[in-house]
Amino acid sequence: MFLGIDTGGTYTDAVIMDNRFRIIKSAKAFTTKHDLAIGINTAITGALPNPPPKIELVSLSSTLATNAIVEGKGSPVCLILIGYDRRILEEHNFSKLVADKHVVFISGGHTVSGDEQAPLDLVSAQQAIEKFAPQVSAFAISSYFSVRNPSHELIVKKMVRQLTDLPVTCGHELTTELDAPLRAITVVINARLISLMQQLIYKVRESMHNHGIQAPIMIVKGDGSLIDASMALERPVETILSGPAASVIGALHLCHVKNGFVVDIGGTTTDVAMVENNTPTLNHKGAIVGGWQTMIEALNVHTTGLGGDSEVQISANGKLSVGPHRITPLCILADNFPYVTQILREQLDNNPNIDDGYFVIRERELGNQEENLTAKQLEIYNQIKHEPISVNKLIEGVDTPYYNKYSLGKLVELGLIAISAFTPTDAVQVLGQYKVGQPEASRIGASLFARRLKLDEKTLCKRIFKQVVIQAGQIVLDSVLSEEIEINPGVKNPTAQLFINRALGADDKHRMGVKVSLEYPLIGVGAPAVTYMKPLAKSLNTGLLVPKHAEVANAVGSVVAGVIQHVRILVRKPSGIDNPYRVYAPTGVRDFIDLEKAVAFARMTARRLAKQQAQIAGAHSIKVYTKRKDEVMTLQENYMHLGTEIVATAIGDPHIRKNRE
Repeated sequence: MFLGIDTGGTYTDAVIMDNRFRIIKSAKAFTTKHDLAIGINTAITGALPNPPPKIELVSLSSTLATNAIVEGKGSPVCLILIGYDRRILEEHNFSKLVADKHVVFISGGHTVSGDEQAPLDLVSAQQAIEKFAPQVSAFAISSYFSVRNPSHELIVKKMVRQLTDLPVTCGHELTTELDAPLRAITVVINARLISLMQQLIYKVRESMHNHGIQAPIMIVKGDGSLIDASMALERPVETILSGPAASVIGALHLCHVKNGFVVDIGGTTTDVAMVENNTPTLNHKGAIVGGWQTMIEALNVHTTGLGGDSEVQISANGKLSVGPHRITPLCILADNFPYVTQILREQLDNNPNIDDGYFVIRERELGNQEENLTAKQLEIYNQIKHEPISVNKLIEGVDTPYYNKYSLGKLVELGLIAISAFTPTDAVQVLGQYKVGQPEASRIGASLFARRLKLDEKTLCKRIFKQVVIQAGQIVLDSVLSEEIEINPGVKNPTAQLFINRALGADDKHRMGVKVSLEYPLIGVGAPAVTYMKPLAKSLNTGLLVPKHAEVANAVGSVVAGVIQHVRILVRKPSGIDNPYRVYAPTGVRDFIDLEKAVAFARMTARRLAKQQAQIAGAHSIKVYTKRKDEVMTLQENYMHLGTEIVATAIGDPHIRKNRE
């Protein structure tokens, strides 16, 4: 028997499957952010048959990494940039990922040919490591042209490990592609996610222990394949889009559909992926999450901060928008803390206040983040406990409420506290389309929110429901356009947006009507699939498939996935036709006079590293395939060799599944 677990922003799902991948039993529980083990325990308890079988493998998918990026959360890290230009911080907005004071520039790095461009400044590296180790949770290292020669990154990584016990990641370990700024962004995101991944795996192991389960843990990567938990701890950035990837793999297993658009409307995000000929498409350029371009190869999933638990916002002109931040629905908060409903009643009886219906609760302890907080942020954090407090009460009698709210926002950004307010989940409950938690809290929350817009409860809730469908339709059509004509969904084309908005009924102007029709059906998965998917499919004039067990598709996908590892090695002449051929491998560079000898060495090295990585990832019976791609230029009937890429792909099943047939 295999246990699949999906830990999402709202729900934690568990499914038990046999060795023929048949679902024996499944269950859902609320994700408990303050202690993930509670939700995981509840889901596992609900999924285990009686008597409980022997579980031989636990497979995990999670949207926590994706959600953290989308919501701008993460632990503080130190970024060491070797040989970089200082202007990179301003040009690529690094301050949103890492504080300027935690970015260190030291001399070193290499040229495009892999030769040293400047000596590595070991003294500055050591000073930076010793200075920032007490202030951060991890180190990220990116050296100029490290994919052509990783030696400087490896030296500084060794130094971090000698001087601290903190995690450390190098840029060349995550990608072999050129693009120094994107590589630095990717390695920073990875470092920010390490503590989150550590917490998740620790809580899963704790829950397994509580149920007497002794089995290896595998985790779904963004490309839909599996890696061992130990590898995920070092490279958590590879698990961005883990949940969406698992939902696509799970949908294919449950639906057996040839072509379609898998749409997963969850509590925090909406994820869309196209499937053609039973195969999801890969994004070789790197996953885009929360507006950040990474260099992590993943399924071509388009993700946006829109879900049942997204924050509903009102603009100055009264326009509604949903997302991108996730908050806790009032009905869920009141279910866990019944006195919340009474506070809502009191707010409804009093004069209107802009903060009515908003609560805050402590999400996790400070850890080593105390030094990164201002005195005001620390004061507010200490006022907030593990029980909710209304924002009204928190800023009651304060002379500078806006400053307090700014400090509150920073605490949310750091993942230290969470907000609860009226959400689409509350709205559909008021409309009678969904039932969860305490309905009375949803109804009062709707009244508080509605009076700000001078609307009745039902009208407000219908507008919120329509807005979710419109925004979900926008991400579906954005993804279609990106597949058809390669429009980046992060770049809003005004003409395209006009047609999309008209087609979805997002504006009230009617001089020109637009209708769209998708050739492929929507495949709805996730808990709210039925609630939102029917009107969404209708607005897009296409069919809808909601397979049995759609609500736990992510957990199913985590079980049925396999292990895949890729290694890419480049062979080229650094410069000039008389130079030797150079092999650029993750282990270093090596020169050869003969091209075929260089290619043979590259192929042998790539095969060895791919198999080695697959073994570390937890695979057995590994098969390795290699591809060779030559890039040449013809000059007057003569061929000039520009480069050769060797790609080795190692494929296998998790070790414990070797006898499943």
